[in-house]
Order: sequence, then structure tokens, then C-alpha cells
Amino acid sequence: MLTMRFFRMIEGRGLVFLGIIALVALLVPFCNLYLAPGNPFHVSNGTVVLLGKYLCYAMFAVALDLVWGYCGILSLGHGAFFALGGYAMGMYLMRQIGTRGVYAHPVLPDFMVFLNYKELPLTWWGFQHFPYAMLMVVLVPGLLAFVFGWLAFRSRVTGVYLSIMTQALTYALWLSFFRNDMGFGGNNGLTDFKDILGHNVQAQGTRAGLFIITCIALALTFIIARMIVASTYGKVLVAIRDGESRTRFLGYRVEHHKLLVWVVSAMMAGVAGALYVPQVGIINPSEFHPANSIEAVVWVALGGRGTLVGAALGAVVVNWLKTVFTTGWLAPYWLFALGGLFVLVTLAMPKGLIGVWEDIRARLANRKAIADAKASGGGSPVARSPDPQVPR
Repeated sequence: MLTMRFFRMIEGRGLVFLGIIALVALLVPFCNLYLAPGNPFHVSNGTVVLLGKYLCYAMFAVALDLVWGYCGILSLGHGAFFALGGYAMGMYLMRQIGTRGVYAHPVLPDFMVFLNYKELPLTWWGFQHFPYAMLMVVLVPGLLAFVFGWLAFRSRVTGVYLSIMTQALTYALWLSFFRNDMGFGGNNGLTDFKDILGHNVQAQGTRAGLFIITCIALALTFIIARMIVASTYGKVLVAIRDGESRTRFLGYRVEHHKLLVWVVSAMMAGVAGALYVPQVGIINPSEFHPANSIEAVVWVALGGRGTLVGAALGAVVVNWLKTVFTTGWLAPYWLFALGGLFVLVTLAMPKGLIGVWEDIRARLANRKAIADAKASGGGSPVARSPDPQVPR
């Protein structure tokens, strides 16, 4: 009974998506670890890292789609939560270096020794413990989202004004983390990681393990998001998106519903950032840059806002294109390509790639129905109105 309910909740498109994730989680590490480099199906270490980064971005896109596609909150600063989760993981990895750093200090990271820190700042306490660091990965973005959301939603800030406030938030954090006296590495950020849970972060097996964990995390993120939007609570979120004043008039505490999904989305973005850091090997203030958050909006719009699957697809497609365009002679034209892509989606594909696919399927199904009706001698089928109040 519960299994059937789960399958109905996830729906066909979601099941295909989860199946693809499971297949990728099995094939990519296998081809990397067990196939020789000369084999045409071998996946290089660099490709594993690149694909892992794409999957982290896909998680981030699903988190953004949850608030934008289903609640109508256009966040232009969601990268702040992604970066905060990344910094929490980076702080744990820095504490694992110990005496293997350049200055061989048993407690202070190298950049603190260079900047003449005498003792470890309070904000770094406890990050030598993995459970504490993982708690901070979700708690710090969640707490920031709660404070920001409580103030904004309680004041009924909506639309473009809320979007500008979210962008101002990430811009302020971007400027703050650039400062050396913040104690987070300044412009250089955190890097030169050695171990994660006692395993060499650069080892081939560790990278494959991180890739599998990222696949699992993406699947869980999608399932949680799908459970939210398929529930009664999710229906209220859609009502808020389509008519916030009407939903409030019906008696719903709109600010509470918006705050909950906002905090959950921020935590998801934090987890995505935490998985991103050990695979990429660095976290610096550039992750807070407002342009990153705006680019994430393009991912969701391209894939299909309000579909979850489309958001993940858009993240992978755009970042693959970015990899292609920023390599070799195409590098100077990437921003033009990204801008053109956004214009194309806005004008020609308002429903995104998923919407285009659904339209194609609907047209093919309609043509098949017409062909079957003609073959049976019944003539062309007449479209039936979905509105039960309209006479048929």
C-alpha cells in the first residue's frame, strides 16, 4: 500500500529521473575504477569530478525550484545558502589538515598562521568533528533563511522587492567573506584539503565514493521536494504562488507556509554546497557572487520551472554548455551564449525543456488518437472540455 502510494506521489517522470540517477551512480564509478584508461568506456578522474559538480548544481536547482516554481518566491540570492554549506564543509576539511600544512601548526589553518592569529576563532570551534560540521551544513543556512524569511514574509515583502533583498543578502555576504578579518580565508578562501573521514580526498576511490553519495543526496533531495509539493501543504504553496491575497483571505497563514519551504530549500542548498567542496577542492567568496544565483535561475527556467526534474536537467545542460564554451576558442563567447539562452527560453520555451517535451508527447498522442479514430471509421475525435460545468 505504501509502495503504491510512493510511486503515485513520485509519478512517472520522477521515477525515470530516479532510475537515471541510480544508473549513473553505478556506471560512472564502475567505469572509473574497474576499466583501464585505454578502454573506450573508461571514465577519467577529471570527468568524475566534473559530473559530481553537475549533480551538486542539480541539487541546488531542485532547491531553488521548490521555492520559485511552487511558491512563487524568485530568489536571486540562493547561492548564499549553497556557499555557507560549502564553507561549513571546508572548515571541517581544513581542521583535518593538522601538522601537514605549510606551517605545520597542529590547530590553526595555514592562512591563520600567515595572518598572525594567536588562537582559533570561536566560529571554528567544533569543526574538527564531522557530526558537528554536518550539523552546521544545514543549521547555518537554515538559521539565516529563517531570520531573513521571518522578517521579509512577516512584512509581506513580495515580488521584485523580495528578489532584490535576496540579492542584497548574498552581495553583503560576498563582500564580508572577502575580508581577512572574518577568519574564513579572505579572497583565497579554503583549499589544500587532505582528508575526509580519514580518507585521502584526492584518492580515486574517495572521489568515486563522493560521487555515489552525491547521487544518493540528489535522489533524496528530489524525493523530499516531491513529497512536499504532492502533499496538501504543497497545494497551498501553489495557491500562494497563483494568488497570495486570495489564499490569505481563505484563512491560511501564508507567511508560515512560505517560511517553512524557504528554510527547507536553504538547507537543501547547503547540503549541495557541502558535497561540492570536497569534490572541487576549494571554496572561496566567489561562490557568494550574485551572478551565480542569477545563473541558477537560468538553469531552472531552461529545464522547466515547477517540475523539479526540469530544474535538475537545466542545471546539468547549462553547466555542460558552460564547460564546452569556456574551453578553448569559445571561452570569450560564453556570457553571450548564456544571455541568448535566457532570451530563447523566455520567448520560445516559457515552459522549459520539460514543457517542450510534454507538448511533443501531447501532439503525438493527439495524432495517434486521430489516426485510430479514422481507422475505426469514427472520424476525427472531438476535443472534450476539461471543465465539468461546460456542456459536452
